[in-house]
Amino acid sequence: MGEGATALRGQLRTMVGEHIPADFLGAFTEDPADLEIAQRFCGLLADRGLLCLAWPEEFGGRSASVWEQTVVREEMWAHHEPRGAQYMGINWVGPAIMRHGTPEQQRRHLPPITRGEVIWCQGFSEPDAGSDLASLRTAARPVEADVQPDGEGGTARQAGDGGWLVSGQKIWTSYATMAQWCFLLARTSRGARKQQGLTIFLVPMSRAGIEVRPIRCMIGPHHLNEVFLDEVRVGPADVLGTVDDGWKVVQEVLAFERVGIARYARCERLLQAAPSALGDRWDDLPAELRGRWAGMLVHCRRARLLAYRVLALQSQGRVSPVDTAAYRIAVTKLDQDSAEVLMEMAGLARLAGAGGRRFSRAVQDHWRYAQASTVASGSIEMQRILLARALLAAS
Repeated sequence: MGEGATALRGQLRTMVGEHIPADFLGAFTEDPADLEIAQRFCGLLADRGLLCLAWPEEFGGRSASVWEQTVVREEMWAHHEPRGAQYMGINWVGPAIMRHGTPEQQRRHLPPITRGEVIWCQGFSEPDAGSDLASLRTAARPVEADVQPDGEGGTARQAGDGGWLVSGQKIWTSYATMAQWCFLLARTSRGARKQQGLTIFLVPMSRAGIEVRPIRCMIGPHHLNEVFLDEVRVGPADVLGTVDDGWKVVQEVLAFERVGIARYARCERLLQAAPSALGDRWDDLPAELRGRWAGMLVHCRRARLLAYRVLALQSQGRVSPVDTAAYRIAVTKLDQDSAEVLMEMAGLARLAGAGGRRFSRAVQDHWRYAQASTVASGSIEMQRILLARALLAAS
């Protein structure tokens, strides 16, 4: 990656060491102080131009290389994502608004993201439309423009579009209880294909008709929620891109989302920490388990190199859904397989002392999150189907 990336990695590790507690396990715990820590850290990153450093300068970034941004992703994920939910706005909401937003949308939404002040949630999945996202049922029904008296006992149409009323249900919506804005996908018309007639709306979560219901789960608060929309009013100014052509935006967003989290970095950091955390108990582990541990480190390196290949293609504008699917399969399997190895090690070693307990808690946290990794952002089964179709078409 070069000397600049190495220096950046050192700078980020120093900042984490100075401002993030050693026992920090992410922003979304039962302790509100963890979210406050993350929000403050985002402000520090923003002040030093590190929060959105790969964004173009015209949008508040530093026009850094994709490799420098990758260093940030790796270090943040390796240290339990001290940016909290900000990665969503940084990795793909902001870039989508840069590419498809109006100048007014860019002026309104991009500066708060670069300052780490706003949290976004993603209104995509539904109870019957998860991996098959294009089957969603949330509908945006067009309404006529308001009418006003014409002064002669009749009525006259008011200039402008009447917009839409959105009704439906979203599920598995991370951060919906704390987000200020939603990147919402809804159906605005019916086309010959189900991917046609979909539109992206940028909707404030405070708008009338939106209700959020948390889903209790083992990965902690703030993550998973149901969002109900009851005739939520949206207008032309809320549309991102072109009406009925939102699927094009969705495909771009998912490609960025699937490579935007460097899961391999956390796996590698925990695996490398295991020998020192276990100390004398390391030699007591079964040889077979230590062999699996070594295999996981090889898997980490393989996933990292695959990620770098996808990022290189992405920077050249040549990345395809097949490339991101292959990476997604590799990294989510790594997430789960490494978690199983680490949990087995920590369980057999029965670690004591502050350092041992801290390592055990980090491993348990990693295991909990890993359980959902092969479902989130498109299930691993759908990624395999996509990859298989592409290989068959090429044969």
